[in-house]
Amino acid sequence: MRIVIAGGHGQIALRLERLLAARGDEVAGIIRKAEQADDLRQAGAEPVVLDLESASVDEVAERLRGADAAVFAAGAGPGSGAARKDTVDKAAAILFADAAVKAGVRRFLIVSSMAADPRHEGDEIFDAYLRAKGEADAYVRGLDALDWTILRPGRLTDDAGTGLVRLEAHTGRGPIPREDVAAVLAELVDTPATAGLTLELISGSAPVSVAVKSVAGN
Repeated sequence: MRIVIAGGHGQIALRLERLLAARGDEVAGIIRKAEQADDLRQAGAEPVVLDLESASVDEVAERLRGADAAVFAAGAGPGSGAARKDTVDKAAAILFADAAVKAGVRRFLIVSSMAADPRHEGDEIFDAYLRAKGEADAYVRGLDALDWTILRPGRLTDDAGTGLVRLEAHTGRGPIPREDVAAVLAELVDTPATAGLTLELISGSAPVSVAVKSVAGN
């Protein structure tokens, strides 16, 4: 498969790129800064320099053409203000989804956040983040041209992955290593039967492949 990942230099994305490349997939990662390119090459991915905050739908669609799947794993990051939650976590996700439709890429995964909700209330930056993610999720759900899956991990950690997770429509809160999030994404890319599902993910007791097959109805 050819898989294009938005936010290709992110912590989850780099782990995902390594997993996909190791199993023989062709991976491209969209990055904002050319100096990030070597990190992607080391992970086995082709770097594509493109700023999703200023690119047009046509420009992004051009990078997606010929792909079998698209993964939105970009984020404004913890140090950013409310404005960038809107331009990255919401607007860039919507742009990437529209570009996937234009390029004819049906399989679409989006890394969201637990409690993401367009109606979330509050004036803190994290409240703005949850609204932005919720609005992006709602937009993607409305696109019939995409076989979308929305993944909402719990509290992200840098602990070593265990390969054991809980993946359900509602899991309740809990931690999850980024390594295990990447492993679940790699499995979801390959499991189109999970299209149309919004899934929460925390550490648990089921092996990743078993957890994904279970939500896929297998």
